[in-house]
Amino acid sequence: MANRFTDALFQLVHSLEKAEKRHFKLYIKRSSGKEDLKVVQLFDALDKMQEYDEAVLLKKISDNSKTKLANLKTHLYKELLAALRLLKTTDNVDLQLSEHLDNARILYNKGLKQQALRIIEKAKEQARANQKFNTLVQLISLEKKIETLHITRSSTDKTEQMAQEALQISQHIDRVTRLSNLALLLYRWYVINGHSRDEEDEKDIKTFFKDYLPKDVSQLNGFYEELYYYQSYCWYAFIRQDFLMYYRYAQKWVNLYRANPYLIQIETGHYIKGMQALLNSHFDLRNFKAHEEVLKEFETYEATPEAQKNDNFRIHTSIYINTARINGHLMSGTFKEGLKMVPEIEAKLSEYSLFVDSHRILVFNYKIALLYFGSGNYDKAIDYVHRIMNGPVELRIDLQCYARLIHLLSHYELGNYEILDSLSKSVQRFMEKMKNFTKAEVALLKFLKNSFDESPDKINKALNKLLDDIKHLEKSRHETRAFAYLDIISWAESKVKGKTMEEVVYEKYLKSKRQPLHEPRS
Repeated sequence: MANRFTDALFQLVHSLEKAEKRHFKLYIKRSSGKEDLKVVQLFDALDKMQEYDEAVLLKKISDNSKTKLANLKTHLYKELLAALRLLKTTDNVDLQLSEHLDNARILYNKGLKQQALRIIEKAKEQARANQKFNTLVQLISLEKKIETLHITRSSTDKTEQMAQEALQISQHIDRVTRLSNLALLLYRWYVINGHSRDEEDEKDIKTFFKDYLPKDVSQLNGFYEELYYYQSYCWYAFIRQDFLMYYRYAQKWVNLYRANPYLIQIETGHYIKGMQALLNSHFDLRNFKAHEEVLKEFETYEATPEAQKNDNFRIHTSIYINTARINGHLMSGTFKEGLKMVPEIEAKLSEYSLFVDSHRILVFNYKIALLYFGSGNYDKAIDYVHRIMNGPVELRIDLQCYARLIHLLSHYELGNYEILDSLSKSVQRFMEKMKNFTKAEVALLKFLKNSFDESPDKINKALNKLLDDIKHLEKSRHETRAFAYLDIISWAESKVKGKTMEEVVYEKYLKSKRQPLHEPRS
């Protein structure tokens, strides 16, 4: 399967929809001569392949050496992009502005300065309306070049206004760049480490955030500055497990779009990510009703033309909604019901295999393992955590640790006592090495170590002691992640009460629904 992902042209061809393939065929026949028939042959050969195989291509494309094939592939790649640009320009503001800028440069180079300036003025209005300041600064730069080098009869007021606008945009872009860098670096920290593990992590992330946060945040102005400001605080709060702060900034993020609905079409990707953050915050706070409401809103959005407009939007909306649906089952204890989704989710992941990153697959494997564990199907839980344990260790250290804990507990439930001692030691060594060992895990491993050969009465007493040792830790921010990743308390309670874990979690869910509603708690 590795070859399938090694060829950029193969990936591009297989990402095309039927309408896009049809458009390309029409485009290439209309714009090219007979010499490009080989390009169509190459396209058809790649389209029919399930996996990339260069030897097969060489046989199918007549009179071709490896060098000629490489040149032909390069030509096809460029033609595909040109055809897609032609097809997609009307749907994308960035492509429209880029086209205006290119046209203005062409006209200027032809000596048609006034025509170039008219296009620039029209493009500037569109850029301002859609807050596309990176393109706006390029438009103003070209406009200044024309005004500086040639007599265009522009008024002095206009040139002064142009200079002031350029300075304001430069300051705006600087703030956006610093805030987007901060959000990106915080996301990188989370992908590598997960949540903060101790006071040392807490101190590091606070210092990092303070150092990178722009000092002039009081001057924030405009959609993008606010967007990246809220994103940065979302990641900062999420990493520190301050879930109430996470919820508040995720809500501010989504409210930016609710206040300016037209921006959903302009920056769709950030809207989709904001909805995911809001859903995650309600999940982390166990805010059941709000989670259901936001999920319904997101599902309604999924059916709109905007969400289906391109592969990125369609795929990420589907992934985030399915993640939220699983989270809903994990919160409510309806594990067996949630497992009915697994075949469809895995079919989607297979369909989107060219586009889905390994981190997203890892998260799905972990959540599916939780569903199997909660439903009492420990063999299947082991199968899914094996996928994580056999993957790259440097990705999501936190999930690597808790996958091993689920693995250990599953073998305990299956009665595989002969391997539990060595497994316990292995889990402890791994978690200590990764600095991911909390008091809750220490208490759990101690219980497991001392209960391998004990009588039912002694095990019950040990379980009650385990609950006494860990229940109060739910209020500790650095300990609570143990319960967010794996509901150890509900598992222990199910053993004490002689019920399934599914029954215990579901009872808690029903009880919480009967309680009066409050703002999400931290």
